[in-house]
Amino acid sequence: MNYTIYKKLIQQVTSAKYPGKHLPDAVYVHSSALTALPVELQSLLSDTIQNLALQSFEYQLVKFSKRDFKLSLLAYPDFFTEAFPVLHSSCTIDLMKGRYRLTSYLESKNPPILHRKETMLLAEHPDIPRFQALTQACEQAGLFENPRSIGFKQNWLRLIRRKGYQLVDGQLQQLAQLVEAAEPIAQDTAIHRHKTAIRRYALSKPMQTLMQHDYLNGHYSLFDYGCGQGDDIRELAAHDLQVSGFDPVHQPDISKQAADIVNLGFVLNVIEDPQERLACLREAFKLAQRVLVVSVMLGNAKLLAKFQRFGDGVLTQRNTFQKYYSQGELKAYIESSLGLNAIAVAPGIFYVFRDALDEQVFLNKRFQVRREWRQLTQPTKPIQLKQQQNLFDKHRQLYEYLWEVALDLGRCPVSSELEQTELIRQAFGSLRKAFDRVVNFYGVDVFEQAQQARAEDLRVYLALEKFSGRKPYTHLPESLKRDVKAWFGDYKNAQAKATQLLFAVGNVEQIQAACEQAQELGYLQAHKALTLHRSQVGQLPAILRVYIGCATQLYGDVDSADLIKIHIYSGKVSLMVYDDFANKPLPELQERIKIKLREQAIDFFDYVGEYQPQPLYLKSLYIPPDFPNYEKQHKFDEKLLKTGLFDLSAYGPRRDAFYAALALNKYQVRGFQLVKRRK
Repeated sequence: MNYTIYKKLIQQVTSAKYPGKHLPDAVYVHSSALTALPVELQSLLSDTIQNLALQSFEYQLVKFSKRDFKLSLLAYPDFFTEAFPVLHSSCTIDLMKGRYRLTSYLESKNPPILHRKETMLLAEHPDIPRFQALTQACEQAGLFENPRSIGFKQNWLRLIRRKGYQLVDGQLQQLAQLVEAAEPIAQDTAIHRHKTAIRRYALSKPMQTLMQHDYLNGHYSLFDYGCGQGDDIRELAAHDLQVSGFDPVHQPDISKQAADIVNLGFVLNVIEDPQERLACLREAFKLAQRVLVVSVMLGNAKLLAKFQRFGDGVLTQRNTFQKYYSQGELKAYIESSLGLNAIAVAPGIFYVFRDALDEQVFLNKRFQVRREWRQLTQPTKPIQLKQQQNLFDKHRQLYEYLWEVALDLGRCPVSSELEQTELIRQAFGSLRKAFDRVVNFYGVDVFEQAQQARAEDLRVYLALEKFSGRKPYTHLPESLKRDVKAWFGDYKNAQAKATQLLFAVGNVEQIQAACEQAQELGYLQAHKALTLHRSQVGQLPAILRVYIGCATQLYGDVDSADLIKIHIYSGKVSLMVYDDFANKPLPELQERIKIKLREQAIDFFDYVGEYQPQPLYLKSLYIPPDFPNYEKQHKFDEKLLKTGLFDLSAYGPRRDAFYAALALNKYQVRGFQLVKRRK
């Protein structure tokens, strides 16, 4: 049989009268249903098995590829006994070459699993009603919302847990039902909400994000809904900001007020009544004239296991209620409750904008790189005319100001984007004349670099908008309209460029090539991953900025991390946080966050307390030459390598083994020096 005939048969099988689970790239059919397929396919399968002497390979499913001339025999021995059976082994056959490849999954910790088993059987099979009921339960629980993340065992079990369910005897049951049945807690138990407020000696994390994004610049009013003991309010008021707050326990006499920014900080997670919680969220958003900041406590199954369940949360030892969210769960809750986008800015912290234009301005600025252009105040070429030099000397400040704005925008600014428009017009006659003089004076080459950089920033922003699934807005902010016209001509062309860039992120070859291109910014490990300091992200090629930006959309800003690791093949980004990264030659890992783009999930790993933190060896590989203490770090790393005591090609030795070996060989770490003690 040739490929053309095979392809026509597969197209025929996709009709409703034939059994099989139909995916974009393949059809899966149970062995008991093969007799219902066209005779030609049955003959192809039996002849292939006989010709390749594969009669001893026991299989339950056959996978017919739609995209090439291949089929696979899949061993799922627990197909009928397990709700979501695990793949034990597979035999992939290349029909064109007459070859096969055997793969065993028996030692895999995360093997492939099956869903929707009823689709693979004959319509009259007696187990179909049972399988259909399970599929319907999964759909109602929202487990099939992202089909790309459910094909492997561990991913599937984590998703079930994250959605608040557990598998019991092949059936889905809600965790709350299970735990309450084993350890019933009276629902009228007194909840001590007054004990949830804590004293703060620094701005809370939500307020820190507002400062980071320049919302605490004095131009916006702020209302702290659920301000606790008011530490944030006192600190901000001391800096003459327009701020007030309400708390039902500590500030009950303050009326709830509308403000540009409303902060709902760690409030939703302490309200035990779901209806009251929802009402609180919606009321806070009504007060927010520009943006609502929502923050909660994040948690996982390991943390929940430490407490008794109460309603949809847990009861602490202090009789306070806590509902721990996952990042994805919180985003979904906010968006379904308010009907608007929730933008992750940090773990457990989201912004919700009232106006779509404000949202776009925020996101555009977020992915715009703040570049330090060289020679801002010096021309890049000799001055040829004395008249030019005289004009520059007379209006030096205006030259420098307009040049800086032009480089930041990457185009000629309009009057509304300048604070000194009238002065510029008086000095040069018009804004356009002033711009042309300034570019000619400092150098067209530098300005063209700025143009390319800003065009790339905009392409990254638009690509990430597509990744987020946000619908394109009919109206753009005026500044973005000018940007689009300057670099892409029109919005349609800009969207096409952005789509092309986003699709490239899914191409492993292009990701690998970009990592190799950018390896001087960090450390490329065996062509599998590129690790670099967060300060270098803006210097990466656009495709890698989008790759990391996709992770940012799920997690929030990466500014809290020290190192960022781009996994080339697995579609993951890891963030590493170290203890005093800048000031130690061997900083120790405190936290690792793994963001899985394909599964749209985040895993948090804590390395403090019972764990022995791992030192980071050869730190100079990951930091730029202008990083604090770079020269000292580089010399330290060179001396460490020269000792010949350790294999540092991978992660290096554990902390205790490392320092024990140093002591045994009479070495000691003193600041950024590795010294050998005298005998």
